[in-house]
Amino acid sequence: MILVLQRFWDLKGAIILQPYDIEIGAGTMHPDTFFRVLGPEPWRVAYMQPSRRPRDGRYSNNPFRVYKHYQFQVILKPSPQDVQQLFLDSLCEMGIKIEDHDILFEEDNWEAPTLGAAGVGWQVMLDGMEITQFTYFQQAGGFELFPISAEITYGLERICMFINEIDNVFDIPWSESVKYGEIRKMEEYEMSVYSFKKADIKLHQNLFRFHEAEAEKLLQEKLYIPAYEQCLKCSHIFNVLDSRGALSVTERAFSIQRVRRIACRCAEIFLEKRGELGHPLLKTANRKRIRDEKW
Repeated sequence: MILVLQRFWDLKGAIILQPYDIEIGAGTMHPDTFFRVLGPEPWRVAYMQPSRRPRDGRYSNNPFRVYKHYQFQVILKPSPQDVQQLFLDSLCEMGIKIEDHDILFEEDNWEAPTLGAAGVGWQVMLDGMEITQFTYFQQAGGFELFPISAEITYGLERICMFINEIDNVFDIPWSESVKYGEIRKMEEYEMSVYSFKKADIKLHQNLFRFHEAEAEKLLQEKLYIPAYEQCLKCSHIFNVLDSRGALSVTERAFSIQRVRRIACRCAEIFLEKRGELGHPLLKTANRKRIRDEKW
């Protein structure tokens, strides 16, 4: 499935990138989404991203919900007019005959408070099961966006379950001889034990403060990329503390604001630096447009 989607979006002009090698909760947090939706420069990208959500762990007992799942992320900036049809075409490419199924775009607006991000969107239901989040980004890093980017986030496990007509994520065929559960089930169980019972609360509270302080130092030097990595670490630590039940309502809101402040400052510095460079991707796109018009 991943190879099929990579080929499909490559032919649509997307850059094919790799997962980010830090624990993150969603493909949206990948720097090549968070930063690149900012500013005027065009951007098309596609990549697979493992996403960790400690509170979603179920000790490998839930057939539908896991601590770590796989997303396939697509960003199209500016959003093409036929973006919905492109998405449906990609489902066909994976072998889903859309004329034989009920596909519903159900309103489900999106918000990521730690990133200062929000958008208008839909969850895509395939015969009643959510398989994709479809979003037009309106804000990121606390900045209003223009042009607007379209984000397509495929839930790979769910789509794979649908195609294979199975009702348990651990029964997905990873290959002809190995199932998903044989690779992932023990990991799911042990990470659930860790997230809900064994993660050291005091250690994680100290780690949060350490990475926050490190991010602040880097921001003073305007090193937004390593600062953002520290921000991602803070976000994951927050999720672990949240799954351990270690945060009161007030502490939870305050921690979100602390992560958001770093993310928004990173976004501000990114925009400053791209402006200083003269938005090179915008110039490249204009040269290509002129060349195409002459042709």
